Amino acid sequence: MLKVYKHSELGHANHGWLNAHHHFSFANYYNPERMGFGALRVINDDTIKAGTGFPQHGHRDMEIITFVRKGAITHKDSKGNEGRTEAGDVQVMSAGTGILHSEYNMEDEDTKIFQIWIIPKEEGIEPRWDSVAFAEREAGDTLPLLASGFEEDQNSEALYIHQDAAIYGGKVSKGQTITQPIKNQAYLVVSSGNVSVEGAELSEGDGLEVTDMDSVSITGTDDSVVILIDVPA
Repeated sequence: MLKVYKHSELGHANHGWLNAHHHFSFANYYNPERMGFGALRVINDDTIKAGTGFPQHGHRDMEIITFVRKGAITHKDSKGNEGRTEAGDVQVMSAGTGILHSEYNMEDEDTKIFQIWIIPKEEGIEPRWDSVAFAEREAGDTLPLLASGFEEDQNSEALYIHQDAAIYGGKVSKGQTITQPIKNQAYLVVSSGNVSVEGAELSEGDGLEVTDMDSVSITGTDDSVVILIDVPA
């Protein structure tokens, strides 16, 4: 079963420095029918103005994944981790027992990110942070793997997340069709371009719930970048 959520229908908050669109209830946006999707709790489509960002704040017991779509984000946290993650790349922070962090756009242009929160399979783990350069890899038969908590993926270069979930993402060229397997249920977001998923037409910023399906067929209407999050129900 497929269910489309158009970008224009998402929750929205413009704070000046931050223009945010929420796929699920978050902060001042509350929709009792959009409280998450299985273990997936948050997808925020954020545009952060140059020289601004999220000041230091805390989290606990959440896997927080950032996919940078444009520009770059600079991370600092209370565990001494620091790093700059740029367009096409991914960072993961396990909040675990508690961590303070800041995320700033230190660039001279707006930064665009997808901020993804996944509920961990276990609470109270040791906090950690990691990042990796993926640079918008092109899809082959399937989307490239970006992050995973599945045991069979632990020898890959994918980032680890503390949940039986996986995040895939990459470029689907115009006219290209791929078949993406699904282990649990999936939520797809379009980072750029336009795609057709089993006949459902999606544009930049749109979301798609996929339930009770073993795979989906994704065709690039244009050269496009898509992210697919496979999570337990």
